[in-house]
Amino acid sequence: MVVEARTIVIVVPDNAQSLDVSGPFDVFLEANRQAPEKANYHIRTLSAQRERTVRAGGISLVTDGSIHDDDSGIDTLLIAGTPDYQQAYQGNELHQWLRRRIPLTRRHGSVCTGAFFLGAAGLLDGHTATTHWQHAAELADRFPEVNVVPDQIYVEDGPLWTSAGVTAGIDLALKLIEDDHGRELALRVAKRLVVFLKRPGGQSQFSVHLAAQIATEGRIQSIQHWILDHLSLDLTLDVLASRTAMSVRNFSRVFLQETGATPADFVEMARVDSARRLLEDTEMPLQRLASSCGFANPDTMRKAFLRRIGTGPSEYRERFRR
Repeated sequence: MVVEARTIVIVVPDNAQSLDVSGPFDVFLEANRQAPEKANYHIRTLSAQRERTVRAGGISLVTDGSIHDDDSGIDTLLIAGTPDYQQAYQGNELHQWLRRRIPLTRRHGSVCTGAFFLGAAGLLDGHTATTHWQHAAELADRFPEVNVVPDQIYVEDGPLWTSAGVTAGIDLALKLIEDDHGRELALRVAKRLVVFLKRPGGQSQFSVHLAAQIATEGRIQSIQHWILDHLSLDLTLDVLASRTAMSVRNFSRVFLQETGATPADFVEMARVDSARRLLEDTEMPLQRLASSCGFANPDTMRKAFLRRIGTGPSEYRERFRR
């Protein structure tokens, strides 16, 4: 039986993040290997420049072609990210190509900072999107017509798919395969590549948020680690300030200055992150789970989840378990 071919095109900007390209590429390629009777992905790379040789991290990548000389049909178009994403604002020819080709595709999207290229081409306006958490605020600032969700692994908005940083492109490709051919094949691919299939699109990137907000100032760093080890306690501002031998006012000022978050925000993020992990890994009842993470009750926990990741604990667990 001849299986319908689906052409996957990954656009590679100069100085691309190599895993933004190779991660999704290998996921689709592995689907072909795992189920040749079902999957027939034709994966191609196109340089965003006229030259086919592109720097990608520390390697030189020779693409299959260039956007300047390729008019073949495209089922799914993804644009890879790059640390040098400021080039997105100078790529007028790329913008024109994207605006011309994307309406002819079944679906399209980006990995990591590839979202900036779509944004600069005007293709994110009126949509919901994500990118690497470190660049989400800049994406929202640059493109105010875009609803930027900073804490998701990937976001689907109709035919538009955007993903968070680097390895999230693998999560995105697995989800696209699941949509095309079902969960069983996506799971086989994930097992072969030794990666998780079950990281859902709503999963927060809180762990990296928290790591980024660990201060360098000794007293603040110490209290942050203490918070993470004592989430079930009553972590009021008075309690935290007292443990650092600082006044409440000075503690609040220094904490915000050192971390970019208020003490209350940091505590809530840490509690949500802890609860998220328990929801993923256990069947603990919500009442007990909320208490173990320091929430007064399940309703308080639900409100914190909605603020931080846009979904409630029950919905999060259901999505993760499905």
